[in-house]
Amino acid sequence: MEPNEDLNPDTDDLPLRANTNHILVRHYVLDLSVHFERKVISGSIVLFLEPCSGSKTNAKGGIGPAIGNEAKDAEMSQESAYGFHDVDIIEDGTKGPKNTLTSTEKMIGVGERDEFQTLLGDGSKTAAETKSLHSSHLWQTTSDCEFTFVLDCCDLDVSKIEEVDVTSVSAMSSLPSGHTSERLGFSSVNPQAAFIEKLISLPSSQWRQKNQLFLLCSHAPSTKDGSSLHFHRDRWSLQIRKTGVTSPQEFPRTVRICYETRPTGGSVRWINDQDGRVCVYTAGSPINNRALFPCQEPPVAMSTWQASVRAPSECLALMSGEEQAVPTEDGDTRFSVWNYFVTMPMPASTFTLAVGHWCQVTAEIPSALEPGVKDRTYCGMTAKPGSGEQTEAELVSETGGLSSKVIKGSPLQTGSGDQTTCSDSTLVYASLEDEEFSETDYSGMVDDSRVSCSHGDYPCRFTEQSSRSQRVIPYRVFGPIGLLQQAQMRVFKLLPRCLAAAHAVLGVHPFSRLDVLIVPAGFSSLGMASPHIIFLSQSVLYADGPGSGENGLSLCGSRICHEIAHSWFGLVIGARDWTEEWISEGFATYLEDIIWAQAQQLSVQETTEQSELKALLRWRRLSDELQNSEEELQILRPNMDNTGQVSESGSSTVKHALNPDKTFMQVHYLKGYFLLRFLASQVGEQQFISFFRLFVNKYHGQLILSQDFLVMLLITFPHMAREGLTLSAIYADWLDRPGIPEWLYERSAVWSQSRLVEEVKAEVVKWILFSQSHQGKGRKRRRTEPKVNYKELTSEQLVMLLELLLEESKLSTATMPALKKTYNLQSQDAEVRHRWCELVVKHGYGQAYGDVEHFLVHDQVNTHFFPPPFYTMKTTPVTCCFTKKTEEIKVHGCRVCAFQAMGVYLYGELMVHEDPGQQALARRCLSLVQEEMDQSARRVVTEMIL
Repeated sequence: MEPNEDLNPDTDDLPLRANTNHILVRHYVLDLSVHFERKVISGSIVLFLEPCSGSKTNAKGGIGPAIGNEAKDAEMSQESAYGFHDVDIIEDGTKGPKNTLTSTEKMIGVGERDEFQTLLGDGSKTAAETKSLHSSHLWQTTSDCEFTFVLDCCDLDVSKIEEVDVTSVSAMSSLPSGHTSERLGFSSVNPQAAFIEKLISLPSSQWRQKNQLFLLCSHAPSTKDGSSLHFHRDRWSLQIRKTGVTSPQEFPRTVRICYETRPTGGSVRWINDQDGRVCVYTAGSPINNRALFPCQEPPVAMSTWQASVRAPSECLALMSGEEQAVPTEDGDTRFSVWNYFVTMPMPASTFTLAVGHWCQVTAEIPSALEPGVKDRTYCGMTAKPGSGEQTEAELVSETGGLSSKVIKGSPLQTGSGDQTTCSDSTLVYASLEDEEFSETDYSGMVDDSRVSCSHGDYPCRFTEQSSRSQRVIPYRVFGPIGLLQQAQMRVFKLLPRCLAAAHAVLGVHPFSRLDVLIVPAGFSSLGMASPHIIFLSQSVLYADGPGSGENGLSLCGSRICHEIAHSWFGLVIGARDWTEEWISEGFATYLEDIIWAQAQQLSVQETTEQSELKALLRWRRLSDELQNSEEELQILRPNMDNTGQVSESGSSTVKHALNPDKTFMQVHYLKGYFLLRFLASQVGEQQFISFFRLFVNKYHGQLILSQDFLVMLLITFPHMAREGLTLSAIYADWLDRPGIPEWLYERSAVWSQSRLVEEVKAEVVKWILFSQSHQGKGRKRRRTEPKVNYKELTSEQLVMLLELLLEESKLSTATMPALKKTYNLQSQDAEVRHRWCELVVKHGYGQAYGDVEHFLVHDQVNTHFFPPPFYTMKTTPVTCCFTKKTEEIKVHGCRVCAFQAMGVYLYGELMVHEDPGQQALARRCLSLVQEEMDQSARRVVTEMIL
């Protein structure tokens, strides 16, 4: 496994252990049950495998040759890496509810079922006994000469792994003969392998039949000998062997893994929503989905999937899926089953799941929705239970989805006249409120009708004529009852405009529909995009200042545009090496401004002015971050010329992925954004966006590295190379070095003189004069002062205003309430409120401590906000980020916090001033929200306070 026992999971790299160069998972079938009472997800996952052509293994674990000293190190660490100190220890627990067994649990025999329940935690066997019986003993009887199939896995309790007998599925015999085995260079004498080869090679035009057959195979029993495959789980992986199998070609093609998640697993968040009701969602953490299901996490291991999820009937289950699922009762009215699938091969890290008591936002929200109301109008309709388990013939004969559990309604019309299939009355087929919505012509040199797909065979929207004209794909918005009104006024109102704007800028929507979920307050980001679903923080909803209008929608709109942009850059086109995050985040940050300006229908001048103000704000944030962070964390391409390289087996590590400092950094967002601005300045913005469309048309459905984008750009615009802008020059200035390129210093000076910035500077002067005039003056005298006319400012201008006022060493006592009243700061968006809270803490303005508490409780810790930095920990000379003076200050556990974590910064400031009132406020806020906070943020804040 090329083990590295020195790997520090708190500070170092994330291992990707799956041997994807030997064997690939082509399809997953998940059959899961959600147990809120135990905070676990249990069930099975069936993997359909295909060996890689020409793959070879070595004798040590089947992971590829080690050379020189590496071979010696690998041999010496074999015992510790594959030892038995952490082998499938099953924690004690309670039995799940009756009548909620997954298909796997129903399928195995009574005796095996008892064993299965025991392994999943009925407490009849001790952890030590379970460990010995189900992993250590069997694994030790295997030979190092046998091939090892390796999956990425963490915090999962695996009870059983078995080979599935797909030959028992009679429908498989109807598959046409194929030449997959000959194409791969080996001969399949094994009928199991032959069936799976035929199934995997079915053309995309038969995707429904293909999904039905995958589902049938997943329900098949284990092979006749009934023996479990041997397995071993260490911290980061699950290794599987079959006695006598020495190569990937001989390894079983269909494997079922029975397992259970752990309540503390890093991929899954168990939490109460804003209404106080239990929910669970995938966290999108650095370890991605390996604590949700065993999988191949390297991006190159793209696969399709389908999933059945059992959950309490009053809950809603949302997932990455191409068709909306309608729940069915599973023989027990307390539980429902939801089915989803995807036909576009995607990395396993993009799989997303959320289950909770959410309701759908509609055009008209009832005026009084009391907490606890379970209105299925908003949560979808539950189909009546069937008469029992479906037969194989019934499944095969159906043409409407995976099984009868997926119910399809009649085709409905979108606003643009496109036909899309879904179930009745849930997806919104929107025409824009403003029928005269105009689109800037970004098509330029791009002929979108000529798309040549270079990806593997799957149903591709880029080649469909109807998709090209579909400006607004069907969408839904969900959230807790208490936030439906805010979600309607902001997300629901903005979503069709943002979707239409994204279509105008980038062309065909890569996905056929979209769900948006307002996730609980503990969500550690402003948003997260996955196929067919976006998670949004509640922080984007709040902005209720009088007369805010479009200004109050700025944060929400720009964030929606950012996440929509990920459909093109991050999802349908992904990074082949996860260290190149800028390919996803830099592109989305750059495109959010363009799409949001389009959604607002701004003029060219208004767009330019807004863009320059945002660029200056981002420049200030990036400059602060790079001045106060480790240089190795500032590099966009940390692997440099080794980017994209993996071991012989396909395993690798993601550099810095587990470094907690990196969690709070935004360099890949900001420096990537500025690189794209630089490139646009060389070719012209409209030409640059037209190039984006060209690039998407060529690379959709594929994984890329930086050079793929840059080489195509240089070929398309040859004058850049003639002017000295080469690939190596871009690497040297932007991707492979820390620090800030000279171009960015030059442009920031220009942005600082833009009209919107000059307006802010003029207002800052007014406030400084106001503060100076009120120093030491009594209230009575202040009342006679002439009234100052302050200009109305946009949200971004308010952020700039407060940041500049934060640089003032002192503001008068009268200035703070005047600021709050003038701009209604407590009701602005989260970016503005954060800067206001900084001012409150800095000046000890006790009358507004309630605003700080509200922010820390409701917005908590968000890693996608950008406060200025504060510095080290312990009693030490510290440079104040406000006054720039150096003095001895005791900092309670604060790390170097240029790491831009909203909330983390505020907690640090509350503690650093050693004011008893502020420290008590920090402790009180932490006590209220610590159970809901993201684990890494909670750890950092706890260190500060305790």
